[in-house]
Amino acid sequence: MTPVFLTIDTELAWRHHAAGLATPTLFERSIEPAGVGIAYQLAVLARHRLKACFFVDPLPAALFGMEPMRRVVGAILAAGQEVQLHLHPNWTGATVGDGGAAHAKFELIDFSETEQRDLIDRARDLLIAAGAPMPVAFRAGSYGANDATLRALAALGFAYDSSHNGAEHPWPSAIDLPATQIAPVRHQGLIEVPVTLIHDRPGSARNFQICALSGGEMAAALDHAAMQRHAAVTIVSHSFELANRAGTRPNAVHVKRFDALCVLLAARRELLPTVHFAEADLAVDQHDVPLAPNLLRTGWRYAEQAWSNMIEERAA
Repeated sequence: MTPVFLTIDTELAWRHHAAGLATPTLFERSIEPAGVGIAYQLAVLARHRLKACFFVDPLPAALFGMEPMRRVVGAILAAGQEVQLHLHPNWTGATVGDGGAAHAKFELIDFSETEQRDLIDRARDLLIAAGAPMPVAFRAGSYGANDATLRALAALGFAYDSSHNGAEHPWPSAIDLPATQIAPVRHQGLIEVPVTLIHDRPGSARNFQICALSGGEMAAALDHAAMQRHAAVTIVSHSFELANRAGTRPNAVHVKRFDALCVLLAARRELLPTVHFAEADLAVDQHDVPLAPNLLRTGWRYAEQAWSNMIEERAA
């Protein structure tokens, strides 16, 4: 079997803060936009009996209060899903109501190792205060991690990181691993679980993300992983990814992809079981190779993306 990590980065979208939205609207359009946020995703996951990891960024709680974050964490845990730690460091310098003028550095890799450790420790405390169990896995915001990040995580007792994304390498995803590393690997004192990639054209990699791959590409990537007995598949989505960027209406292309992916994973659970990090038992140090390019699959995604950008992304 090839375990599948279906991960959902759950965070406040900085663009909505920068737009000056009121706090309730900021949370709504980031966490529950247009009826296709985490409540919708949790319902679909439950219907298909799938497991997912919600990487939650708790740092905005220091700015907006703990109660909204407790509701987010509580809803995920009540649905039987997993909460792990996510972190966008720019929130540590933010101010309510200033249109995003004040902020800390946006990438975790722009901080020293000691500063990174302090930020992660602070975020972990906030996540636990919001009701989450002690996290064992981490993903940096924008995949912005380096080897110093991993050493800081290991020192804090984390078992897994999932920040390495070869499609964003070497910046901001700056962990010292090959760009094509997709198999879990021991590195800097923990297990790195990279985001899965495919090659969409020669010399070009694309990460396995709901808004980045067509349904056909996702199905082909899963088939490839199962047939080649990959050590893991790691899929990314976001709390707001099934809506348009304004958070005002569903993006039908993305909703269809998420729904189809869940149907596919349910049908193939014997070969591709979804798992939580807290229960993972991974093979490590395999040499797994991304799916090779296919011009027909890539061309279909170009057509889907054009429709998504021109039609689905329009504000309501």
